[in-house]
Amino acid sequence: MQPGEILITPITDIGWTPYFSLIGGLVTDLGSAVSHGAVIAREYGLPCVVNTRGGTRFFVTGDRIRLDGDQGRVERL
Repeated sequence: MQPGEILITPITDIGWTPYFSLIGGLVTDLGSAVSHGAVIAREYGLPCVVNTRGGTRFFVTGDRIRLDGDQGRVERL
């Protein structure tokens, strides 16, 4: 991962926490407003969309995306 990249992953747990200081945002396939990823993203001030139910299937490494945590939207540019 490069600084500022968006991390798109099935789910996060405590082992992912060191990456939160590096990433520019988070997208997970599973989760809720109180899931690990969402809570830690809020603590770091990162945009986050959880429970996409398939973000890892729709996006691939190198895709340029727009992440809007307020609206819960992730789109390929």
